[in-house]
Amino acid sequence: MNSLPFNRYAYLTTHNSFANEVEPLHTGIRLTFLNQEDNVTQQLNNGVRALMLDTYDFKGDIWLCHSFGGRCHDYTAFWLAIDTLKEVEAFLSGNPSEIVTLFLEDYVETPNGLSKVFKDAGLMKYWFPVSSMPQNGQDWPLVKDMVASNQRFVVFTSAKSKQESEGIAYQWNYVVENHYGDVGEHPGECSNRGESAPLNDKTKSLVLINHFHSIAFKVMACEDNSASLISMLDTCYGRSGNRWANFVAVDYYKRSDGGGVFQAVDKLNGQLLCGCDDVHSCVPGSSSATCSATKDQ
Repeated sequence: MNSLPFNRYAYLTTHNSFANEVEPLHTGIRLTFLNQEDNVTQQLNNGVRALMLDTYDFKGDIWLCHSFGGRCHDYTAFWLAIDTLKEVEAFLSGNPSEIVTLFLEDYVETPNGLSKVFKDAGLMKYWFPVSSMPQNGQDWPLVKDMVASNQRFVVFTSAKSKQESEGIAYQWNYVVENHYGDVGEHPGECSNRGESAPLNDKTKSLVLINHFHSIAFKVMACEDNSASLISMLDTCYGRSGNRWANFVAVDYYKRSDGGGVFQAVDKLNGQLLCGCDDVHSCVPGSSSATCSATKDQ
């Protein structure tokens, strides 16, 4: 089902995708929080299609760190960014119909540092150019056309200057996003984070919804990724000008008390595609009026 624009689908997103339990220590010590159980390759193989990465200058290179104050330290560092980006390249190479999106919390100050690491990882051949990104709330290209042109790697940065200097899209020109962490976890509330335009600003075609606490715990993720996630998506739909989320970002994405994040993404895609609460109810000619009948069969 790839005949609609990129912004007419929903994608499972992992918060701090790199901060996982699998990868070994590379600096001898790590005193920071984890957010995922498996590595990026496993995440992608399991259906994750958008990754949140924190990029820093460190030890003369570009590293992924879960840090603070815009600086990476030995105890907040995970590993070289190129290692994770090579995992993304291998996935795109082995899955020629898939699209992967990156959201970068970007603290890299080295001139053209990010461009170089993307090039060295072999990802530029998949690059979706800023010049093709829609303005003023227009639809994105069709997914099938993005696949046909091999422009299957979409990257957003939090650093505004990078759009002009390196051709990396400034996230807030294209995406609205709700508060992250504990601030965004109040039931019945959904408001934009400070950097984002209001959620109902329809000049931005993509909607990103965060649903995780400030400190990640597996036991808490089980609750977060269940009924409260569905409830938050419903709330944010209204706050976003009756738009369903395109990206839903979570911690410990495999943890839940039921269908979890996969059920949530199925709901989003069902609503986006045919107005049903489950994408499996979407068949040719289906509509919200036929959802109940399809579900009961």
